[in-house]
Amino acid sequence: MRAVWAIAFICAASAGFAQDRDQTLADIRQELTVLSVEIRGLQRELSTTGAPQAQSLPSNILDRVNAIESELTSLTAQTEALSLRVDRIVSDGTRRIGDLEFRLVELEGGDLSQLSNGTTLGGETGAVPRAAPQTTGPQLALSEQSDFDRAKALFDGGQNAEAVAAFSAYTQTYPGGALSSEAHFLRGEAESKQGAWARAARAYLDSFSGDPGNVRAPDALYKLGISLEKLGQREEACLTLNEVTVRFPSSGAEANAATARSELACP
Repeated sequence: MRAVWAIAFICAASAGFAQDRDQTLADIRQELTVLSVEIRGLQRELSTTGAPQAQSLPSNILDRVNAIESELTSLTAQTEALSLRVDRIVSDGTRRIGDLEFRLVELEGGDLSQLSNGTTLGGETGAVPRAAPQTTGPQLALSEQSDFDRAKALFDGGQNAEAVAAFSAYTQTYPGGALSSEAHFLRGEAESKQGAWARAARAYLDSFSGDPGNVRAPDALYKLGISLEKLGQREEACLTLNEVTVRFPSSGAEANAATARSELACP
């Protein structure tokens, strides 16, 4: 019986030891599982923390590249717009010079077939030496001024026919000069004093169109309107006088134009 109890005790002790061993292994497995979970959590935290850093730099660079690209596009558009504007100015200026040359030759009674194509406004780059204007500019300026003064003296002296010829010669010799608008205007004044309203209208138009920003432009446009009225072109006269008000609202010519429009009963 004792042997049986001894065997039973040994079996019970062995079972208890085995149970303790199973619990210890389970604990180890649980700790390993917890550690594994914690490691994976740390890995996720590292991955999450690193992801914005990895994406932030490319994001800023892309923003900067996009901003630079947008600015370049804007500058390119502005450059193209300025280039088109310069082309239009050159084309219009060249056409005006050609028209002026044609009118001058026509007024002189010259041979229109001998007119050349002329030079594009602005000329060729480097075609004229820079030293040339410095040596010849003052002499040309003095000659231009003296020719204008001579024509002005004739006008002031009441020699209208001679003044017309002198101013015409001046504008032919110095087309587009600094005093061209004034010369055309005074030629118009001399023509109007002789009752030559058609030629006066042409002179006033040349004065205004040659330099619409010139100090004489308001008066030239006003006198053009008056000349058109004298020629019996009332509608065109009213439109021209109204243009004086639109373009030069604060000038003395605007008041004169308003009076003339009232006298003509312009709409």
